[in-house]
Amino acid sequence: QVQLAESGGGLVQAGASLKLSCAASGRTFSSFAMGWFRQAPGKEREFVATIHWSGGTTLYAESVKGRFTISRDNAKTTGYLQINSLKPEDTAVYYCALGRYPYGTLQARDYNYWGQGTQVTVSS
Repeated sequence: QVQLAESGGGLVQAGASLKLSCAASGRTFSSFAMGWFRQAPGKEREFVATIHWSGGTTLYAESVKGRFTISRDNAKTTGYLQINSLKPEDTAVYYCALGRYPYGTLQARDYNYWGQGTQVTVSS
């Protein structure tokens, strides 16, 4: 069993930066992809970014490319999402998830462990 806990969210102004963390329990963290998804009020959960088990490959949603950076530290069993140049449309609950496979995908169904989420609110 794996448990994930996000932290680092908050209320910020447009243009600010945040770094979200995802602390994982369990020894399997380093063997699987890790992803970040977000869900805005009244919208479906959407893919944000994923990173392969080794950290060597990352994928991003088009809407966040160039502003978001996903990373992981397998020794610390922790993943990160650096968010720069925040926009009001980035307001959402951000979830980290551990994948079923070593290589990340854009599909939520390919992730079988999820955190409780951390709220990011961006004011204009």
